[in-house]
Parts: sequence; structure tokens; C-alpha cells
Amino acid sequence: MTSGRTKTAVLISGRGSNLVALLDAASEPDFPAEITLAISSRADAGGLEKAREFGVPTRVVDHRAYPARAEFDNAISALLVEAGIGLVCLAGFMRILSANFVEAWRDRMINIHPSLLPALPGLETHRRAIDAGMERHGASVHFVRPEMDSGPVIVQGTVPVLPGDTPDRLAARVLTVEHRIYPLALRLVADGSVRVVGEHVIVPAGVRTDDPGLIWPD
Repeated sequence: MTSGRTKTAVLISGRGSNLVALLDAASEPDFPAEITLAISSRADAGGLEKAREFGVPTRVVDHRAYPARAEFDNAISALLVEAGIGLVCLAGFMRILSANFVEAWRDRMINIHPSLLPALPGLETHRRAIDAGMERHGASVHFVRPEMDSGPVIVQGTVPVLPGDTPDRLAARVLTVEHRIYPLALRLVADGSVRVVGEHVIVPAGVRTDDPGLIWPD
């Protein structure tokens, strides 16, 4: 493991495809973040085995074992502190975190959401994009705030909504975008390239990739 990189934890609940994208990126020696912990809210999450294949320690914090959300959050927080974590990535983590937890990690916790926020927060974004007749859809990486699927956006990736699209077909194209933009966003946060001013992300022109499929903050 390379010293001097930011220790990063990834919180998951499912198959962990975005976790793998982050692990692949972090396996490069020049990547500024090091994935040192994967935490799942479900013991049967497929992402746990994927993390182990990369040699990353895993923990399970089952929300059903905690009568109050604050207790669940405290258990996660204790693991993060014990591991010396500097950044947190939510990757399909299907639990709502308390405001106190989110504020404790303000501007140090990022999430990926399958829509072009602020459009379509919440669930079933692909079906809703089709039903709304949208021409473009995509994914957003953003800093986490207490309100669900809010917070300053770091980068977005877009795909067209094609005639005859189904939610599954659209989801597959969006997932490919997710796997591109999440490692990119983590790199920029970990190396200090981006900063938050008020509730807006500043991304210097020199670190923006020249890709017409990406949307950067104005």
C-alpha cells in the first residue's frame, strides 16, 4: 500500500459494481485515495466478496441490530474512526444517514446517484426519465448533505434516452457512466483539486477532462 494517500471507506448494500470501479482506480500507484475499508449494511451484499478479492478489510453493520438510527450511525462512525478514514464514498448504500453523521463528514463524504441532479432524486430514476420523455439522462457524483440526494455536484455523466428504451437498458448505459465518473470524482476530491464554496463545487479548468459526455459545475 502506498503511503500518503487518503484512506477511504466505501459503504455498500448490494453487488458493489461502483465499489469495484473505485478499487480498480485506486489500484493505480498514482491514485490519491486508498480504499482501506468496505462497510455493508447487509451481510449478503455481493460487494463484500469483491472487496476481499482486492484485499480490502470488510465489516458488516446490520441496521436491524440497532433499535435507533443514531445507534446504527454510531457503529459505522466508530469503525471509520478506528480505521483512520479521511473520505467516505457511498456506493449503493441503501440506508438514510442521520443529519449528525452527515455533518460530521461534511465535504468528506460523496455519493453517486443515477440521475442528473437536481432532476429525479430518489428511486426508479430510469423509469421516471423514460416516463417524463427526457432526451438525456445520466448520473451525478455529489457531496452528501442531510437532505436525500442533495449536496453540491462534483461531476455528471450523460447518456441519451433512446426510442424504445426500457428501464433496464437505460440503467445499463447509465451504470457504465457511473463507473467512469465516480473514480474521477474521488480522485479530484482526494488530491484537493475541488473545493466547496458555499454550496457550490469549484473545479479548476486544468483538471477537467475534455469529454463532451461530462457536465462540470458552472
